[in-house]
Amino acid sequence: MVGKTGRRPGDPAHTRKTILDAAMQTFVETGFEKASIRKIAGAAKVDPALVHRYFGTKDELFIAALDVPITPSEVLPRVVAGGRAEVGERLVRTFLSIWDSPRGDAGVAILRSAVAHPWIARLLREFVFTRVILPAFTEIGLDDDPLRDRRATLVASQILGLALTRYVLRFEPLASASEAELVAAIGPTLQRYITGDIDA
Repeated sequence: MVGKTGRRPGDPAHTRKTILDAAMQTFVETGFEKASIRKIAGAAKVDPALVHRYFGTKDELFIAALDVPITPSEVLPRVVAGGRAEVGERLVRTFLSIWDSPRGDAGVAILRSAVAHPWIARLLREFVFTRVILPAFTEIGLDDDPLRDRRATLVASQILGLALTRYVLRFEPLASASEAELVAAIGPTLQRYITGDIDA
């Protein structure tokens, strides 16, 4: 039975796993946006306060449940700092700083899973689009751009293509290219997708 304090007797590690399992089930069944801490707590049979205590926000719980290597609160300030100027280059640098670090292994694993499992792909698409890409577009003043969604999906295609070819398929010389080389080659393309003329 759930206590009023949100505590649950037993091993904390078991409680964490129970919450993570319930979170994964809820995210799969409802999608990221419709999932709530209250729903997840109900599925785990714990108080919502306990979920917050263990994992913080829904974003942080999602990241823990799927082992997503990016945290919006870390990524967004680095990408949008300085406004629209050179945002494409900053996006490439930020992406590489995460995927070239030890966290990149988690990124490779989840990318492989997304390719194999449509429900993981749907969850990632919803999370990345609503928590990373669209907020970034809002911060740099493109929220009302009629081509916003097209721009966002083009950005996603470039970044995910880079992840797949550099870290999963390991195409050369891309897999061994330096950060400076990739920023110089890909940054301008992303800049055009974000702020340039893409209206065919």
